[in-house]
Amino acid sequence: MKTVGNIIWLLCGGCVTAIEYIIASLFLMVTIIGIPFGLQTLKMGRLALWPFGSKVTDTGNAGGCLNLMMNVLWILVGGIWICLTHLGFGLLLCLTIVGIPFARQHFKLAALALTPFGKSIE
Repeated sequence: MKTVGNIIWLLCGGCVTAIEYIIASLFLMVTIIGIPFGLQTLKMGRLALWPFGSKVTDTGNAGGCLNLMMNVLWILVGGIWICLTHLGFGLLLCLTIVGIPFARQHFKLAALALTPFGKSIE
């Protein structure tokens, strides 16, 4: 069932979302300062490509000072808008019963978009 959900996800916009994240990460990696942020957008692109069956977990150093500072900087620079976009799509998809599984994937992406540093995808 996860494979069917992922295929429907890809056909209904998941592929476009993943490509947007990958392009954004390439632009971020042009500068040395942007490389950590580019790696996080690659992480979100990977989750946007195949979200059903994927799980976002905290890494062992998720509570460290560097991850906290990078997450705060991420939120201030644009992470809040990415999170709000995924929350909006999730709420819109919750209007129908068929859309609820897809809304849950957007909520998963919203949580990752808010604080991506110190998280991994399994």
